Amino acid sequence: MADRTTLLRQIDEISFTVDDLKLYLDTHPTDAQALNAFDLAMSERKQLLEHYSREYEPLTMNCVDTENNNQTGRYSSYPGQKHFTWSDGPLPWDNQGGAR
Repeated sequence: MADRTTLLRQIDEISFTVDDLKLYLDTHPTDAQALNAFDLAMSERKQLLEHYSREYEPLTMNCVDTENNNQTGRYSSYPGQKHFTWSDGPLPWDNQGGAR
């Protein structure tokens, strides 16, 4: 299983790919190869965001699931309880691991 930092990096990378393809498709809306690549990238991004939400906390409002987010209880003030998890844990941009 990927750690928090690795998951965030993977989400950043696939999000860049999605954004790049989105820009291309704005001017080439019928390019079948680009449409396929976009669909695959969006699917991977959604899976990564859902995985991150289950392990830590949601990164977007689309991932908020009061029943299933932060199932591990890490970083939670309410482990094992149904709660709004948007505020669980350190935020991704908080200084972690000494990186500045």
